[in-house]
Amino acid sequence: MTPDEPLPLAGLTVLDISSFIAAPAAAAALGDYGADVIKIEPPVDGDPHRNSFRNASYPQSDRNFPWQLDGRHKRSIALDLKTDGARTILERLLKRADVMIVNFPPPARERLRLRWEDIEPINPRLVYCSLTGYGETGPDRDRPGFDITAYFGRSGILDAARYDGGPPGVSLPAQGDRATAMTLVAAILMGLRRRDQTGKGGWVGTSLYANGVWANGTTAAGALIGAQLPVRPPPDKPRNALTNLYRTKDDRWLQLLMVRDDRLWATFCDIVERPDLASDPRFTGRPERRAHAQELHDLLAPVFASRLYADWEKRLSGTGIPFGVIGRLADVIDDEQAEHAGIFADTANPEIPRTVNTPIRLGFARPRTAGPPPEVGQHNDEVLRETGFSEEEIAALKKAGALG
Repeated sequence: MTPDEPLPLAGLTVLDISSFIAAPAAAAALGDYGADVIKIEPPVDGDPHRNSFRNASYPQSDRNFPWQLDGRHKRSIALDLKTDGARTILERLLKRADVMIVNFPPPARERLRLRWEDIEPINPRLVYCSLTGYGETGPDRDRPGFDITAYFGRSGILDAARYDGGPPGVSLPAQGDRATAMTLVAAILMGLRRRDQTGKGGWVGTSLYANGVWANGTTAAGALIGAQLPVRPPPDKPRNALTNLYRTKDDRWLQLLMVRDDRLWATFCDIVERPDLASDPRFTGRPERRAHAQELHDLLAPVFASRLYADWEKRLSGTGIPFGVIGRLADVIDDEQAEHAGIFADTANPEIPRTVNTPIRLGFARPRTAGPPPEVGQHNDEVLRETGFSEEEIAALKKAGALG
């Protein structure tokens, strides 16, 4: 990127009329690459996501790290969208906006006149992006959706991933939301591309449910044609001992993924210092190794448990045998490879000096450095002046309760 080259989304105005996580995270990603994101939120308390850091399921801290992550690069105006004055403000903002992001359920959008059919007459060039839990139509379109219920639960991910006989697992906070945010970004960019081609805006969007099934697509595609869905045996009862988890001496979990064991079996036997296994008639070929997977596991488990993970990493690296550690977040934040991959980003907020970077990488641009996220309504006057409101009009709107 040359010093005089603008960020790819510079000049775009995005109205973020959303709450909680997937939609606001998409807006933050657009802001990373130069968009002017104006967050419209309720007066006083604002987006409920401002308080997510207090949830018991989140990492515990008195610093609001989730809001830094999802509120960055945004200017906040506090509007009571149920008032006529706020509608006046919103319509003026819409006339000069390029993108609008909303994730209210369809009935709320209808009450607040925030459907595409309500917005299109105001600005037919606008790219209107909506997110739902389960879809824009159908019997469950009005049901509130969260990532654990719509993305992970209903999509079949949690059931398909559980071990045979065990209960479904539970996802960590906002995992499905963050993946869905990238789908929203892609949809918005397609809408903008279409506008470049035709001059027309239009509706784009997705649902948490659709993204969950897409993430679970291999299993779902099999189910569509009636394929048998195998249960997942626990690590101590594998179907294939060479694509399995093993605990090491230092209580780490090593994922062995030797899918080409026909080529690598002899090499593997040497690495684990069990050359005798190469000629054991139970394990000489792939069919035999599958048929005797339990016996092979029972031989390998104490071998892996006898050494530290770091020892196994040295032994397996460069051999062509795929493997990896089941990473812990405490390791990820200090991982040298995470630095090279640009996974984390410095901020200009001394309270939260580092955060998670957007996963998009461009050879011609880097994301902006974020400062502190906005307070509720911090940019009321600034944004309204830019939109053409006089000081007298702003004072009157505040007095009428349209502005928080």
